[in-house]
Amino acid sequence: MTRATPIPETVTLHVPFRIVKRGGRKEMQLPDGAIQSRRTDSTLVKALARAFRWKQMLESGEFATIRELAEREGMTPSFLTRILRLTLLAPEIVTAVLDGTQFADLTLKTATQHFPGEWTAQVSKFNGREALECGLSQR
Repeated sequence: MTRATPIPETVTLHVPFRIVKRGGRKEMQLPDGAIQSRRTDSTLVKALARAFRWKQMLESGEFATIRELAEREGMTPSFLTRILRLTLLAPEIVTAVLDGTQFADLTLKTATQHFPGEWTAQVSKFNGREALECGLSQR
């Protein structure tokens, strides 16, 4: 612009994105090819922390049964068991969650549903792929 060019009063900026629901929250989804910075899923991080803490409490003998632990924590044994299963996730997945670089398909809801025991199959499931061909670098 030059000094002679008048400055417009309104500037319109077009940013292509769409809003999707993930785990009860709204998330902005950018078009393919756009670089999207990841944010730590605090709900999933908190659930992982609880799961590993509860696992340690059970293994140390502080609580003899899941039912006892659930009563102390004020929740149902069923819920506690679903969260405890998070300790079976592949170490790469746990690290990615803590770094905020987990796959978009991985939410607390999907993580507490049935997932395979084999770590490579877990990565494939939460990446939304049938086979693990691309590794964890395709976040």
